[in-house]
Amino acid sequence: MKVTATAIADLLLIEPKVFGDDRGFFYESFNQRAFQTATGVTLPFVQDNHSKSSQGVLRGLHYQVNNPQGKLVRATAGEVFDVAVDIRPESPTFGKWVGKILSAENKRMLWVPPGLAHGFVVLSETAEFLYKTTDYYAPEFERCIAWNDPTIGIVWPEMPSAPKLSAKDAAGASFVDATAPA
Repeated sequence: MKVTATAIADLLLIEPKVFGDDRGFFYESFNQRAFQTATGVTLPFVQDNHSKSSQGVLRGLHYQVNNPQGKLVRATAGEVFDVAVDIRPESPTFGKWVGKILSAENKRMLWVPPGLAHGFVVLSETAEFLYKTTDYYAPEFERCIAWNDPTIGIVWPEMPSAPKLSAKDAAGASFVDATAPA
């Protein structure tokens, strides 16, 4: 696999080695030993999540204040613009964001370390999105930062209409009011 550092410390773009021919393709989507060797990340993964969303659905920016989750994310169908925001107060990249296109076609993954807020918007007609997490989902500790917070200033791709948000995401807090993860 190819691992590329991003503008946020510890946030990594991962491109698996894909073997393809006229019959299709094969790749290891996850191998704990190879992942640890390539990234240096030794946190165990404890939960897998799978979502399907339609075009224009925006999920996030989510994080947990206790039990922060590291996430290894990828799109297995369709295409998303995936975003991570550094909300670690002690980090030199605190308040910075990185966005990457993840798709079934490019097979890229993003390692989102604990302490970052995460979200994505669906660019294709539909998308299926997988998350491997390093801690369990704890709804009582989940928080959301507004996707369009002006302090962060995420430049989302142009969309034909306003993003489709859940009630929780529509009520996201401002970045300055966000609670730092423990």
